[in-house]
Amino acid sequence: MFPFLAAIDAMPLWAWGAFFLFITAMLALDLGVFQRDSHVVSMKEALGWCAVWVTLALSFGGMVWWWRGPELGQQFLASYLIELCLSVDNVFVFILVFAYFKVEPRFQHRVLFWGIIGAVVMRAVFILVGVSVIARFHWVLYIFGAFLVYTGIKMALPSKDAEVDPEHNAAVRLFRRFFPVAPKNDHGHFFTVHNGKRMATPMFIVLLVIETTDVVFALDSLPAVLAITKDSFVALTSNIFAILGLRSLYFALSGIMSLFRFLKVGLAVILVFIGVKMLIEHWVQISTATSLGVIGAVLTTSVLMSALIKPPAKAE
Repeated sequence: MFPFLAAIDAMPLWAWGAFFLFITAMLALDLGVFQRDSHVVSMKEALGWCAVWVTLALSFGGMVWWWRGPELGQQFLASYLIELCLSVDNVFVFILVFAYFKVEPRFQHRVLFWGIIGAVVMRAVFILVGVSVIARFHWVLYIFGAFLVYTGIKMALPSKDAEVDPEHNAAVRLFRRFFPVAPKNDHGHFFTVHNGKRMATPMFIVLLVIETTDVVFALDSLPAVLAITKDSFVALTSNIFAILGLRSLYFALSGIMSLFRFLKVGLAVILVFIGVKMLIEHWVQISTATSLGVIGAVLTTSVLMSALIKPPAKAE
């Protein structure tokens, strides 16, 4: 049996089917009804959708709590919060990618929609395989823990501003080698006909960059989530709910990202804490409730510090 099939077998098939049917219906409603016509997403609309996805996630977490017990309910909430916070880095990359390619605001939602569909599929495979690997080879947890500690320390250290250079993206270079790319976009379409030849548009290259960068971000989020829960259903559903709210989070935060300047430090502290938790799990058991409290306290402190401590004035 393949490893991911063993993880799926831990829950009845109707539960998996019902979850993915609900997610598919919500996505169809989003793209087919509310986003039928390409338009600029306003702050009010973005905040409204943020509220919708957070409410759905918390409601689902409450159902998990009622159905499978308080421990798994707390694990869902902790995993959801971690993935949601790590998604802030994705938002920053989205801003850079859209600025680099000069993507019109009215087409950004379309790119993010299909980008996140791909991210959901990739995360599903990563998490189900990861849960199965940990179940068979428990020592992998120590590798994950060490990696999270390293990532957290690296995130906390000062670094130069991130840059986006698609010319150094392996997936983009490979795609261009086998498929021609049109010189300009065609009203938000991913493919077009140029000089009688079918080509990809620069918009598809944007989608490709977003998909490949999500693979990199998954290397952080996957160990972090698996440090909280080994239950494949809880890990996957919490991850997907956080990813689906990422589009709205982007439109809500893209203009005010600079206000949360201490949030990155908070995320670094959380990653180090979770990594240490994985490394000492054999000797010291840290409960999910304690982890949830630490995550909540660090995030609250980061946001409050960002709001209360003013940035130093720039020299003229």
